[in-house]
Amino acid sequence: MSNPLKQLKDAIFSINNIEKTSVQKKSNVYESLPVGYLNQPNFFNQVISIETNLLPKELLQHFQEIEKKQKRIKKIFNGPRTIDIDILLFDDLCVNEKELVIPHPRMLERAFVMIPLLEIEPSIKIPKINNLKEFLGKLDIKTINIIND
Repeated sequence: MSNPLKQLKDAIFSINNIEKTSVQKKSNVYESLPVGYLNQPNFFNQVISIETNLLPKELLQHFQEIEKKQKRIKKIFNGPRTIDIDILLFDDLCVNEKELVIPHPRMLERAFVMIPLLEIEPSIKIPKINNLKEFLGKLDIKTINIIND
């Protein structure tokens, strides 16, 4: 939390070193107000696109290992954390399990997810969503700012 840009760079480096996985695209970094638990520093967010031969659960396990390596500790739901790596989409798969839901269930509600996602994939198709513009019109884009690092 003391150096969020380094945490993001370290996470991307680690993701790029997962077997059978490579980072293809990276959005800019965006700073946003926290969601849920408000008594914490602002969030720094970035969306990446990867290519992988892993299954979603295998990828999730690697992401959790990276979070652990970067000293993520879950004390408060939506509370301060060093890093939070989510799987937003995985091809056109829909997964609804206790430990993994794809598409990410709250991504359409969060400007800090959708703005960087659309930056790297402007014509993205989200499973089960016919009218993406409807969701985008509801986002409060004034809550995020691009960071030039």
